[in-house]
Amino acid sequence: MLFLIILILSFASGYFLPWWVVAIAAFLAAMFIGRTPGQSFWSGFAAIFIGWTVLALFKSIPNDHVLASRVVQLFPLPNNWIWLLLVTAVIGGLVGGMSALSGVLLKRAFGKEPPKAAM
Repeated sequence: MLFLIILILSFASGYFLPWWVVAIAAFLAAMFIGRTPGQSFWSGFAAIFIGWTVLALFKSIPNDHVLASRVVQLFPLPNNWIWLLLVTAVIGGLVGGMSALSGVLLKRAFGKEPPKAAM
């Protein structure tokens, strides 16, 4: 459920708002719905990873990946636009995962329930 909510919010905000809005969406979704830190991190990571991959493909496919191919030449990556897509998605995934983790940990810090013991 958390994954789906973060995915929808990030995909919808990707067209109209700045890139950092996905961090706020993942943070708030995890703060209200997140249950465990691990589940929240991976839900945020996967949702933003998939969302940014799809958004990047929507914007790159119509121009036959010309801009992505030129941008990838600026970085020490193999000369293929897929590498740029992968790096972009991983960075977005880390932003989403860390912000979702922060949301659930803030909820746990100020919540009434005591933290569960680590095994």
